[in-house]
Amino acid sequence: MRGLERAELQRLSRRSDARGAAQLTAHATLLALTAVLLTRARGTFWLVPACTLHGIVLVFLFCAMHEAAHRTAFATRRLNDALAWICGLLLLLPPEYFRLYHFAHHRHTQDPARDPELSQAPARRLRTYLWRVTGLPNWISLARTSLGHAVSGRAEEAFITPAKRAHVVREARLFWGIYLAVLIVSAALRRSEALLYWGLPALLGQPFLRLYLMAEHAGCALSDDVYENTRTTHTLPWVRFIAWQMPYHVEHHAFPSVPFHALSQVHARVRGRLCVTAPGYLALHRGLIASLLKDNRVRPLRSA
Repeated sequence: MRGLERAELQRLSRRSDARGAAQLTAHATLLALTAVLLTRARGTFWLVPACTLHGIVLVFLFCAMHEAAHRTAFATRRLNDALAWICGLLLLLPPEYFRLYHFAHHRHTQDPARDPELSQAPARRLRTYLWRVTGLPNWISLARTSLGHAVSGRAEEAFITPAKRAHVVREARLFWGIYLAVLIVSAALRRSEALLYWGLPALLGQPFLRLYLMAEHAGCALSDDVYENTRTTHTLPWVRFIAWQMPYHVEHHAFPSVPFHALSQVHARVRGRLCVTAPGYLALHRGLIASLLKDNRVRPLRSA
């Protein structure tokens, strides 16, 4: 069991509606508080920082969606599916499409031919790395993909099984119908709340989510060994909280049935086996940038 006995794994894999509700309530409360800060900052120079802070909390609902996609956020399946649907709507990420995409990633982690997360080649230049950090390429790709599903009525990606294609198309059409309705109502009422509390914060929060997500596998081996192809990042408790404990990422990939609230216990048992770790996100990205420069794929700027 790669470091866990079967009985222990079964115990750690127990899901809890109460633990899921507590985590979600805390995350939602933080989101409400940042929305209050954003409201109070309107008309002041604090608007952009407040909007960014709200956006960080908002986009890290991706981690809640990820947990719900595994159906480990709650013990009750319907609660998991409802959470995935709501978060997916906020993040332009239809949940059934994401679930199929993500499970293919788990089955084929770091396999260039079959891991959908490796559909883009690794960044070889600093400007490519920085462009991806903005999150804009990801959003553009998500929008193009889901809108393509909605308009064409086809979902032909290799990881989408024939039985799921109609579901993915229906979901995309429903999402885009809702987005269009929000746009029409906002324009008709001349209201900017959707832009101020949702669209703009989501864009401003994207770089922080990208920096977090890139740490999971960037620079790891193209291997089928989960202890080599995935990274655990040691970080502050509040980062683990907002990321639903996913910085314990090797632990999650090794034992995907274990819910977020038990990953620290898994870490305590397997940390001696971890091959790829980082002491923090800043340190990790400093290392990634340094390796880009060292490989002479980017020439450092010369002083005048």
